[in-house]
Amino acid sequence: MTVGIEIGTTAEGKVAVLDLEELLATRLLVQGNSGSGKSHLLRRLLEQSAPWVQQAVIDPEGDFVTLADRYGHLVIDASSYTETGLLAAAERVREHRVSVVLNLDGLEFEAQMRHAAAFLGGLFNATRDFWYPMLVVVDEAQLFAPAVSGEVAEEARKLSLSAMTNLMCRGRKRGLAGVIATQRLAKLAKNVAAEATNFLMGRTFLDIDMARAADLLGMERRQAEMFRDLQTGQFVALGPALSRRPLALRVGSVETETRGVSAKLIPLPESATASIRGLILNPPPTAETQRHPPRRPLPTPQPDILTQLAQARPVAASLPGPQAIDPVERKRKLDLALAQLLSEPDAAFRPVSVLYQDFLVRCRIHGASGAPLDLPQFRQLLANARAGIDADTAGDTPEWQAVRERALTLPEDLQGVYLLLARAALDGIPCPSDDTIAQAYGSRSLARARRLLSYMEEQGTIVCRQDMAGRRIVALPILGCETAPGDPSAVGASQA
Repeated sequence: MTVGIEIGTTAEGKVAVLDLEELLATRLLVQGNSGSGKSHLLRRLLEQSAPWVQQAVIDPEGDFVTLADRYGHLVIDASSYTETGLLAAAERVREHRVSVVLNLDGLEFEAQMRHAAAFLGGLFNATRDFWYPMLVVVDEAQLFAPAVSGEVAEEARKLSLSAMTNLMCRGRKRGLAGVIATQRLAKLAKNVAAEATNFLMGRTFLDIDMARAADLLGMERRQAEMFRDLQTGQFVALGPALSRRPLALRVGSVETETRGVSAKLIPLPESATASIRGLILNPPPTAETQRHPPRRPLPTPQPDILTQLAQARPVAASLPGPQAIDPVERKRKLDLALAQLLSEPDAAFRPVSVLYQDFLVRCRIHGASGAPLDLPQFRQLLANARAGIDADTAGDTPEWQAVRERALTLPEDLQGVYLLLARAALDGIPCPSDDTIAQAYGSRSLARARRLLSYMEEQGTIVCRQDMAGRRIVALPILGCETAPGDPSAVGASQA
């Protein structure tokens, strides 16, 4: 018996039908920018097929947990389980043929990848006796099968990408039919996207995504512009389970709702400024004040006779007062305290807060009087020191002023790395190695150093390239200069 589910209506007003059995034998790729109706389409597909086939939803935002109330899906809060626990739970899900929603909301990005990989691995490794048909829907698939490595650990990326590849490439023989949805085709690993034979393409604006969508649908490149004109909920379908020719359709209505915030405009409440200021800016009550209401203040006790005598005693004129210290001498003592601090073997890997307390103690030992540096000032001083920037280097030249302004736009923990690269570029010295960058960041991980460079390049702060010998060159667009070629694998505190 052929089971057809209604996805929506075509441009001619006819019912658009998806062959569920054909979908189980193939796979489906859904693409659409944010706001195109991609999640609405997945919800329609899940609702229409719920009575016919077991389902598993990998839900990074917790949007599909509402399926539990209407269709009886079991919601698994991934943050409450270990990876091993999810692996075992997935095997039992297949054994007992229960539809589930794996809610990854509440986990950090890397933890989401690891937990999803464990759950998909359990579905994939289930005993052959339990290879019943199952629809596996993965929302925001580009998070779990990225085209390039990002800020997460390489191990987590490989685990997640391997699980997604198994789902799309080898899952069919185990009864797993992958349905993956992504905002951008360019961010999705090609070996994962290439395994899909059914496509539903929604609105997209970037040329590279439009071109890939047109290629997948067998359309000419000049027809790719049509994807910009699609309205919310409109998709172009192609595949053996949908249509043998590109078919424009509009997705039908759904019975459940997302937990996401509505995009409708709502008037702001009218409140008095004074009351709002108190509600927002008053300090929160502590646990102690919540348990015990504030008491009536006690009368101020009169000072005893010894206190009165001490307050009335005149200050001896012979006692020396605080001597003003020369600013140059104070700076010399601050630099000396910082140099001694950084000379410690493990100084590069200690938390900044611990270094700050140690620095204040050393300043008192060296007699650096005056108001102590606060933590933000110490962070800036530490970043300059780790980058090898002294007072003469960080002068008021236009280049260094531009560098400092650009550094302030980065997270505090990255400013030292950026200053290190800027000094190398301005001085024309070799690009710092991964080891040097990791130490400037306060880490022993060389992989983290490479991820930092990738992140800064994505932000448009730097541009990395390699010469013919494989040595790294980092350019700073804001300065219009670049470092000399440097060996990324060199070991040492600094290459400068």
